[in-house]
Amino acid sequence: MIRNYIIIAFRYLIKNKGYSFLNIGGLAIGMAVSMLIGLWVWNEVSYNKTHNNYNRVAQLWQFVTFETEKVSYNSLPIPLAEELRRNYPDFESVSLSTYTRETILANGDKKFSKTGQYVEPDFIDIMSVKIVAGSANGLKELNSILLSQSLAITLFGDESPVNKLLTLNNKETVKITAVYEDFPSNSSFNEVFFLAPWPLFVSLNPNAKNAVQEWDENSYQIFVKLTDQAQARDVSAKIKDIRMKRENPPPYKPEFFLHPMPKWHLYGDFQNGINTGGLIYFVKLFGMVGIAVLLLACINFMNLSTARSAKRAKEVGIRKTLGSVRRQLVLQFLSESFLMVALAFIISVGFVLLSLPFFNEIAGTSIRFLWLNPLFWIICLGFCLLTSLVSGSYPALYLSSFQPLKVLKGTFKAGRLAATPRKALVIFQFTVSIALVIGIITVYRQIQYAKDRPTGYSQNGLIEVIMNTPELYTHHASIKNDLLSSGAVADFSQSSGSVTDDYGGVTNVYWPGKSPEMHPLLMANRISHEYGRTIGWQVVNGRDFSAQYATDSSAVVLNQAALKLMGLKEPVGTSIRFNNKDYQIIGIVENMIKSNPFEPVAPSFFIINDGSAVNMINIRLAPQLSIREALRKVERVFARYNPSVPFDFKFVDEIYARKFSHEERIGKLSGFFAILAVFISCLGLFGLAAYVAEQRTKEIGIRKVLGATVAQLWMMLSKDFLLLVLVSCMIASPLAFYFLNDWLQNYTYRIQMGADVFILALGIAIVLTLLTVSFQAIKAALMNPVKSLRNE
Repeated sequence: MIRNYIIIAFRYLIKNKGYSFLNIGGLAIGMAVSMLIGLWVWNEVSYNKTHNNYNRVAQLWQFVTFETEKVSYNSLPIPLAEELRRNYPDFESVSLSTYTRETILANGDKKFSKTGQYVEPDFIDIMSVKIVAGSANGLKELNSILLSQSLAITLFGDESPVNKLLTLNNKETVKITAVYEDFPSNSSFNEVFFLAPWPLFVSLNPNAKNAVQEWDENSYQIFVKLTDQAQARDVSAKIKDIRMKRENPPPYKPEFFLHPMPKWHLYGDFQNGINTGGLIYFVKLFGMVGIAVLLLACINFMNLSTARSAKRAKEVGIRKTLGSVRRQLVLQFLSESFLMVALAFIISVGFVLLSLPFFNEIAGTSIRFLWLNPLFWIICLGFCLLTSLVSGSYPALYLSSFQPLKVLKGTFKAGRLAATPRKALVIFQFTVSIALVIGIITVYRQIQYAKDRPTGYSQNGLIEVIMNTPELYTHHASIKNDLLSSGAVADFSQSSGSVTDDYGGVTNVYWPGKSPEMHPLLMANRISHEYGRTIGWQVVNGRDFSAQYATDSSAVVLNQAALKLMGLKEPVGTSIRFNNKDYQIIGIVENMIKSNPFEPVAPSFFIINDGSAVNMINIRLAPQLSIREALRKVERVFARYNPSVPFDFKFVDEIYARKFSHEERIGKLSGFFAILAVFISCLGLFGLAAYVAEQRTKEIGIRKVLGATVAQLWMMLSKDFLLLVLVSCMIASPLAFYFLNDWLQNYTYRIQMGADVFILALGIAIVLTLLTVSFQAIKAALMNPVKSLRNE
């Protein structure tokens, strides 16, 4: 019997090729989208799970209070690590770590700039680093290093790198003691290509050496592994007030706590001392989108199947007359449904395989198809069975309910309300599609709104070079002179960090009228005299730094946010105190966006560098030369003074653009899914329009004979669908406003959702509906009435 059902199903699909194409194609696209979303969600929720101690690993964070707001940081003081090891038995392993640092590694003529971390030996155990050659104990040696497999191959090819030597930043020679397996792409350490000993970092970095016993120098990371019995929440309560119980507690009242590894990726956002989620919001959102898109595909199936029910009415009547019972008819139609779903699934797998490279590019991931994952295939099988039942149950029950006597006598009518379920389903389809379109428009506008925000400096032709070798420090004056005389450079300066990031938050700044209870965070920037001219900042009051003024070594420039914080009415000439030294304010500059472009600019001040704190060279390329020619000349100068290291630079506008990468990725993913959702909805609408046109063929013929024009017939066939789209928009608009307005609250600098967004989405929906329906409507309207009425 099953064999018979399948044969009949195949015959029906082949006989109705257009209908089969729409149904199977729509299902395949819907299933492919859902599968892609499922793979993305799987990748996100499995982040860091390759670490063996996933549920026992945590990172130390702290809340600090500035005025009335608690701010969270994962930057900690060095002595906290030893305090945890010595006095808190809940910690099985503790490791200090730098943030991921870019370092030049040289093996003879081979030189590469790679990112890695300086860590303590316990890091290997905490992160379950998989050693494939050598010994992890090498981290206990001062001049040692561990390389990832990919970096080892890059530097040494097929040779074993163990016990060979490398040079770091042209300063220190280290011995390779081990090679470890690369961290996977869905690990927080996927850009860690080398691990070097923490004592080596301290010996090379004066700031770290000075901070070894400093409890208020918060610049480093601490990772821990808890004992089996310890719970992160309980341990957090124990360590919370470690700093405040020591001598001279700072005014910002640090509260230490543990952030468990399972929450790093999806729950990384904190607001005023509360974890507010993070990427989990989009995981849930896209998960719902995946379910909705699959439902759209199922709706197409149900709509087209029930719409064509009249054509199969006589078949049902004959089968019932010949003895078929309702159960058999239900099984037959469910068999057809399962066959179509099976074919759609096979096609969808092909779609997924073809689109994965493109999808990975826009999602910024390295997702692979889970061929060898049994759970994936179990889910897919259940997915197909559920889809078959959901998409086939209504047509099966509906078609099998026809009464044979009425059908065979030709008196069967679908009924006045038979189209109501189809209309409701079309409304659901376009409600989802319009909501997604509103989402795309809103995300795009929010990104553009932040991009159009004045940065406070000029990015055109501005590049940065990290001072990562001794040669750049010792020859910077000569490099500057040679660059300026080359004609390729308009300006040259140095700074303590990039113009695109905030560094050096301090609270020990005092000014006239400051309340003793006031302890705000200000960003301290150490720069050379030419910095403002090089980056093109805008002085709005007073003057810029100048080497002509010897007193500028004790001068300070404030940004507008700092001036607002201090409330100084006549700032120029006023003195402020920082690090027990008085500085006279000589100028006020426009706010520069150095951190999050969606947030307010942090209060900042700029002082002349004392010769030890700068680590960045800023270069403004000469506008009269092409970028390529100017860079070629700049590279020659650097090669002259720093020949053993490749010239490595970054364009400031490209660094700044990366600040929008997360939002742009979400926007691209939303757009990708929305386009496919709209396409699926239009595919179903196309099929329904074809059916309606077919059902009303004789009516159209009579109307044409009586003088109806093509335009009138087109409007008659289109208006019902337009009405459904209008209803969909009325439902989608408040739903989209609720969710998108909630999303926008995550940004201080944000757009306001106006009526134009919803009008634009409605316009797009109407245009797409008319384009979809018009083909069938105009085709029916142009038909010769002689053909449509010849049977009468």
